[in-house]
Amino acid sequence: MLRVRWQVGCSDELCFSCGNRGVTIAMLDTGVAFHPDFDNRIIAFRDFINNKQNMYDDSGHGTHVAGCLCGSGRLSKGKYRGIAPFGRLVVGKVLDYRGDGNVESMVRGMQWILDNIRRYDIRILNISIGMDEHTDRERMERLVTMVDEAWERGLIVVCAAGNMGPDPMTISPLGARKQVITVGCHEGGYFGNREHLCEEYSGRGPSPYAMKKPDVVAPGTDIVSCNAGIVRRGRSYRNAYIAKSGTSMATPIISGALALLLQKYPFYSNNQAKQKLLYTSRDLKEPWNKQGWGMVQIDKLLK
Repeated sequence: MLRVRWQVGCSDELCFSCGNRGVTIAMLDTGVAFHPDFDNRIIAFRDFINNKQNMYDDSGHGTHVAGCLCGSGRLSKGKYRGIAPFGRLVVGKVLDYRGDGNVESMVRGMQWILDNIRRYDIRILNISIGMDEHTDRERMERLVTMVDEAWERGLIVVCAAGNMGPDPMTISPLGARKQVITVGCHEGGYFGNREHLCEEYSGRGPSPYAMKKPDVVAPGTDIVSCNAGIVRRGRSYRNAYIAKSGTSMATPIISGALALLLQKYPFYSNNQAKQKLLYTSRDLKEPWNKQGWGMVQIDKLLK
């Protein structure tokens, strides 16, 4: 994450200049596990897969995403700190231990989020999930309608572009919606000509609902963040962090950037925040269906 923060212009000074009153971000994912880097900032958890009461993550995907978003970096002395380290989390587990789920669990998770926007003061919804558009079309239409409703009710909805690229029109169905902020993956040349970068398989536009997708890109290759398999040994911890790649990792970078923006400018609407994000991104000189408006630049976003 230290490398990622450098890539997107998120210095320590800039991050902490936004104050310590973090905004609340909702996540729909594989859950979230205990980790010291979350500092008791997970304020709500609901399991739509196994109906367990206590928070957990039997996949590790959601914990990693949460760390990218708002981990404090406590166990790494700040090295693997997330983008918005004061953010609070509301987490819905809608995927199982393999990272699989169905539209029905997503629908129930979305309804839970919509029902609790005011209760938890939710400002952002992060969906680092790619879904098959050919699965259960009728319920999928219900789900995308709920995503649209979340935006209409003031949430900033941030969705992964998915990992089905590089062919055109491979954006995930949820990320294909016009209003949501759709996030692709790109390293901005950081790794040179190295192979197997996330940007090689990041979902590409256009989408059926908006010609220009994705909206922005962020780093997503070999991102080191919180590990659900952390092991405590007395007063110390082992296996606290792990590297993962994909648009799922790029998406919370954008959600974290927007959380910092709302910390600094809490009066911003979702449309204002989206507009500023797009207009301050850095053009990578790539085709639009690969980069959108370009790479997020948090230093410019927060001016």
